[in-house]
Formats: sequence, structure tokens, C-alpha cells
Amino acid sequence: MCRDRGKASSKRKQGEESAFSKLTPAQQRAWLAFIRLRLRLTYEMNRQLQAEANLSLADYDVLNALRYEPEGRTQITALAIRIGWERSRLSHHLRRLEGRELVELRTAPTDRRATEITLTDQGWAEITQASTGHVELIQRLFFDGLPDQLVEPMTVALESIYDNVIERGTLPRPAHES
Repeated sequence: MCRDRGKASSKRKQGEESAFSKLTPAQQRAWLAFIRLRLRLTYEMNRQLQAEANLSLADYDVLNALRYEPEGRTQITALAIRIGWERSRLSHHLRRLEGRELVELRTAPTDRRATEITLTDQGWAEITQASTGHVELIQRLFFDGLPDQLVEPMTVALESIYDNVIERGTLPRPAHES
């Protein structure tokens, strides 16, 4: 039995190696660095927001996106596209935020089939308060570790990757980027 486990583990490792062999060593290194960074930053941002603002990173993403909509209002489908979530996930999350009186949900006046989300006064206050500590964390963990001369080339690289994901991914382009 132990021998079978060893073979299975060996086959899994070979499968991983053959999948990653399609990437150059530099691409593998870049991808793994991105994954490590994404996972660690997600953890740190979520922890900071929970501790200082009683918001999850998901809460922050939703409220922050709403903050930049005209009058803090949009439809669920548009917001789901903007933040890259499935519509059903966003609907469930919005119901929880509505229970905390951070957003208001109602039938859209222009399309009775659509649901409109509005950031409440309490939602505005919480996202505004949360942003101070969040931006300080971003500065400390992200930009303080990045030499100034790398900010612009990194920005160009990230924008290029984002454009490729928008072009080749499955979500439509967000309306504000059309």
C-alpha cells in the first residue's frame, strides 16, 4: 500500500512538472512569485480590514467598487463584471451587506428584472474609514518594497496582463472601461 502511495505521489509530481514545462523558467518564476504575493497580500489585507474596520476584503471590494459608481449606485450584473465575481456570489454577499445596512437593494426603476444596489450613508462612512488603514497597508507592504524606478514598468506590465485577461477571458469588459 505504501508503494502505491509513492507511485501516486510520483505521478502527481510528474504531472505538475509536465504542465509547468510549457512555461519557461523565467515565466515559472514570475507566475509563482505572483501567486505567492497574491495569497500573502490577500491574507494581510483581509486581516487588517477585519481588525481595524470589521470588514472582510470581499466587503471592501464590493463597497469600494460601489463608491466609484455615480451616486454609489449600479445594477448587480454591472458590479459583478466590474469586480470579477459570479452574479450569484455577489447577490448572496449583497444580502449580507444589506443586513448590516451597508447597501440597499431594490428593483431597478428602468428594468424591473434587474436589481439595483445603492451604497447607504453607513456604507459610505465605513468604506471611507476603512480606506485610510487599507491604503497605509498597501503603502507599507506593496510600495515600500518596490524601488521607485520599478513602479512605472510594473504598472505597464500589470496593465498589459489585465488587458489580455479582458480580451481573452470570459467576463465582458466592464462598462466603465468601454
